[in-house]
Amino acid sequence: MAKTIFITGASKGFGRIWAEAFLKRGDRVVATARNTETLKDLVKQYGSTVLALALDVNDRAQCFAAIKKAKEHFGTIDVVINNAGYGLFGSIEETSEKEARDQIETNVFGLLWVTQAALPVMRAQGHGHIVQISSVLGMVTLPVLGLYNASKWAVEGLSETLAAEVKDFGIKVSLVEPNGFSTDWAGPSSLHTQPLDAYNKVKSDFQAGLTDDIFGIPEATTDAILKLVDSANPPLRLFLGKMALPWVTQVYSDRLATWGEWKEVAEKAHGK
Repeated sequence: MAKTIFITGASKGFGRIWAEAFLKRGDRVVATARNTETLKDLVKQYGSTVLALALDVNDRAQCFAAIKKAKEHFGTIDVVINNAGYGLFGSIEETSEKEARDQIETNVFGLLWVTQAALPVMRAQGHGHIVQISSVLGMVTLPVLGLYNASKWAVEGLSETLAAEVKDFGIKVSLVEPNGFSTDWAGPSSLHTQPLDAYNKVKSDFQAGLTDDIFGIPEATTDAILKLVDSANPPLRLFLGKMALPWVTQVYSDRLATWGEWKEVAEKAHGK
């Protein structure tokens, strides 16, 4: 059965690839972007099955208005994919207040506003699936991406809580955890802080680790996303790529070992 999919950040990258995949198989797509000019070719090719809406996710009122238009246009919203976001590269010390606030505003609050707007629609329907595009960096971290890491860790906590709150309404929540992919996320779509020489080494070490083999092919994610939204019992977390799960497994194994070493100290702190 055809679904109605609401996707933020549909102008390029994962959002664009997935929007086209849904449309090709006969779903209805509400494709949102800051500039709807970037969506004109989708509308031309797929006609009435795609609704292109201008949306700046930082504007809460716009988010609610976009969801309202989508519901009025197609009558239902079965899946929301919160894909809009960007990367901020730079050390913690280098990051300005504006850069930090803007990163959290888009990656966390933008996702929150769209989620809040969609929930009443899905509760009234008695079903829905909210797919939050997080990152493997919401579970582990890399240097020089501190604010991006922080934004995705916030998305993890928010979404895991949400899943527990809305399960009785028939609403499912999934976090998608991609490793690196060859989109323009680290290119034109990213921002960079004003550099301090003190962090030259950590940045050069970071760059040295970015070998071609760790980046996946974006188009190869399509089948995984289609299976996720079609699943009657989707997972809370879905890794994308072959690097993410082994990395997280190793990091959490190391963490558990360290926590075990400090177990006695922790238990004594309980006081009784």
